[in-house]
Amino acid sequence: MAAPQDKAHPELPDPQEVAKTYAEVAKRASHLITEHVQRQLKKGVATPADELGIAQAFMDMMAKLLSNPYKLAQAQMNLVWDYFSLWQHSMLRFAGMNAAPVATPERSDKRFKDEEWQEHFMFDFVKQSYLIAARHIHDTVCCVEGLDEQTQKKVNFYTRQYIDALSPSNFAMTNPEVFRETVKSHGQNLIKGLNNLLRDVEEGGGNLRVKMTDTTAFELGKNVATSPGKVVFQTDMMQLIQYTPSTDKVLKRPLLIVPPWINKFYILDLREKNSYIKWCVDQGHTVFVISWVNPDEKQAEKTFESYVLEGIVAALDAIEQQTGEKEINACGYCLGGTLLATTLAYLAGKKQKRIASATFFTTMTDFSEPGELGVFIDEGQVSSLEKKMFERGYLEGSEMAGTFNMLRANDLIWSFVVNNYLLGKDPFPFDLLYWNSDSTRMPAKMHSFYLRAMYMENRLVQPGNVVIDGVPIDLGKIKVPCYFISAIEDHIAPWKSTYMGARNFGGPVRFVLGGSGHIAGIVNPPVANKYGYWVNPAAKLAPTADAWFEGAQQQTGSWWTDWQSWVSAHDADQADARDPAKGKLKVLEDAPGSFVKIRIDAKKAA
Repeated sequence: MAAPQDKAHPELPDPQEVAKTYAEVAKRASHLITEHVQRQLKKGVATPADELGIAQAFMDMMAKLLSNPYKLAQAQMNLVWDYFSLWQHSMLRFAGMNAAPVATPERSDKRFKDEEWQEHFMFDFVKQSYLIAARHIHDTVCCVEGLDEQTQKKVNFYTRQYIDALSPSNFAMTNPEVFRETVKSHGQNLIKGLNNLLRDVEEGGGNLRVKMTDTTAFELGKNVATSPGKVVFQTDMMQLIQYTPSTDKVLKRPLLIVPPWINKFYILDLREKNSYIKWCVDQGHTVFVISWVNPDEKQAEKTFESYVLEGIVAALDAIEQQTGEKEINACGYCLGGTLLATTLAYLAGKKQKRIASATFFTTMTDFSEPGELGVFIDEGQVSSLEKKMFERGYLEGSEMAGTFNMLRANDLIWSFVVNNYLLGKDPFPFDLLYWNSDSTRMPAKMHSFYLRAMYMENRLVQPGNVVIDGVPIDLGKIKVPCYFISAIEDHIAPWKSTYMGARNFGGPVRFVLGGSGHIAGIVNPPVANKYGYWVNPAAKLAPTADAWFEGAQQQTGSWWTDWQSWVSAHDADQADARDPAKGKLKVLEDAPGSFVKIRIDAKKAA
């Protein structure tokens, strides 16, 4: 027989379920606390070092800021004036009158999309109060006189992290959606959220790894990375996949795609409708893709040179053996493009034309202006990172993933904190976020070289300052036609930086600027008809990115079709379709291969 209060309040949660949830939370919390104490006792309690130099940067900033009390007082008066305006605005609204807001979020800011942020008097006040404070904090510290450039960038970046963390959308009592859910579920969302939090700490081995998607909803080769093909070659560094043709005739030159070793290649093969790989196959390309190994301590001594010789050069040899073609077309994505450019210069130095045309997706070769990633790269931080890497032989993939997530913290961190821990919901299955969470490690020796030679010393644009297998690298010796596609909102490889690098090549270069960011700007199939792109009809690249953009013309649709016209114009000959199972190389396994299926988080959890 049901209790009277159950009839009166049918929305009350099941007491048995509540008890079960509380018991699970208590058990998990106790276990995690015990493990944390044991770890601390084992390694000893020590004062954490300021490895990132954050404290020193803010100390320098405060010293400079306090040396100009007039400017600081002016900033405080501006803040007081804005708060006084907000008080007037709120009183008018409270009296039922319309009033223009003092502060409004950007249209792209998803934190305040709930209608109560605008319609409810109190939530509107909280939102505007936060936006006013955020603006004044940022304006006060963004341009402090006397700070060196690196310190100023560090202050700006971590101030933004602080501002984003304190958003009222991140707290239960000041987020209208969370507040409604808490009242509706009698707080069960917060209990479930705590359970989700403890789960993520457990799966992170004692560190919080915010879960972005339901990883159990996807399986490589089943519902992601489904383009049919075969692994036809393998080294310690990579597997080479050849995809099954879908046309009777193909372009004579095979197409080799070089993905970044920092991510897995299937960002270009998530689903059939947005797969760049599948689209290229359908356009008549014989597509090969490098699937990099997910390294561990066994690859600790692998170098940047290893990725050139045992990666791209080995793939060229295998493709020639498989197809009989001595020249190919090649594409490189992000770091894969940097590696491809290095390989092109290496081949030029050896007077070998094995790559007839090259395409670069969001690729930096000039690192003089690296964007916000430069915040993480200075002598102190790199030295600290090298110490960790050389102790275990690699850089843990989650550390690099955390860095990239911080660049878009509201989208890639705090939105999931709200969903998982405050609303108590499970993350939604999303293939892009599944790929994003499938991080890879970096060999210690290679990554140390990459950070120092590229980001810190910018040696790739200095002829002869990088040497591969005894060959001095000079980008100016690259004479083959090149196609650069960058993205206007890219926060990882800023398009103006990629443009500067494109001007160092010695041959004809077509530069195209796509819409959106680092991923969406590249994975932009024609059927979606989104974003558009810019091209400049001038035969030569303008001296600066701004000058190029002034003369650029915006086009609708996807850059994919523009690229196809470009690459086919350089490769007019055709051949019969090439079945990977009928080539001269032995088929090792079906695509997507075994290398890509190694998930480091799954291994840790096991």
